[in-house]
Amino acid sequence: MSGELTGKRVAFLAADGVEQVELMEPRKAVEEAGAETVLVSLEPGEIQAFNHLDHGEKIRVDATAGSADPSQFDALVLPGGVANPDLLRGDEDAVRFVRAFFEQDKPVGVICHGPWTLVEADVVRGRTLTSWPTLQTDLRNAGAEWVDEEVHVDGRLVSSRKPDDIPSFNRKVIEVFAGGGGS
Repeated sequence: MSGELTGKRVAFLAADGVEQVELMEPRKAVEEAGAETVLVSLEPGEIQAFNHLDHGEKIRVDATAGSADPSQFDALVLPGGVANPDLLRGDEDAVRFVRAFFEQDKPVGVICHGPWTLVEADVVRGRTLTSWPTLQTDLRNAGAEWVDEEVHVDGRLVSSRKPDDIPSFNRKVIEVFAGGGGS
């Protein structure tokens, strides 16, 4: 996976409580494929990542959702963790940031609890995606079809369920972000 994303700029939107592996592993894969990555969050400074329920690393924020311009990015990744998407979906700037990627028909990758932010942005209606299993009712209530699959691609939306799915998620994210299809 080298060079497929050269020249592309990918936003990773995350807040305190992000599942560390769901941020760091896809970010590493996208960078190894040649993309520049930018960590966008709610506030400047650092976010506190978690390894399940244990504190993980503090990760430096590159831009805030209120100042970052979605038109300056080629794609978006929304990692999970329980607190992270709950904080994001409660922030108008973060929701607007996410919605803009769909309005501009840009590819988006989302894993685990990340789809909560998609629900708040009202961008899942008529789409099929997967997530952490406890989100399936929320997604269905928002008009999506939920599937229990390691990775699912619906157009330019790539979704996965959990950390164990990250290798498949990374492959599909790179493929879709590079302009390839998916199924």
